[in-house]
Amino acid sequence: MRVKNFSLSFGLGVFKALSDEARVRILFLLYKQEEMCITDLEHILDFTQTKTSRHLRFLKNAGLVSSRKVDQFVYYRIKQQARDIIAQIFQYMNKDAVLLHDLETFHILYSNRELAIWKLHHQKKLYSS
Repeated sequence: MRVKNFSLSFGLGVFKALSDEARVRILFLLYKQEEMCITDLEHILDFTQTKTSRHLRFLKNAGLVSSRKVDQFVYYRIKQQARDIIAQIFQYMNKDAVLLHDLETFHILYSNRELAIWKLHHQKKLYSS
């Protein structure tokens, strides 16, 4: 669903959400990765759990992100209604050094996670043989 127009209060919420560097960094990662766990955001951005939760709550209250809980993990994503607005904003910020560093950190952590999963899987095979 595309947003063709929105209310003043929604617009103010969007601009307030984008007025903080931490929230912009979180939104950029969510925009690039579709959905992320709060713990991944903490590690990538080197934020405390409290800071990450506070900013995600702000983004959620502004109507920009939604969440879902799976076991003890909470995953966040940009709401479909806000995706066009966010895409247009990041179209002009896609070469920012800080945002690109965050994305690179994500890729490093993700590749290490894949390596760790692979090692665990193969260790189980060795012990079960």
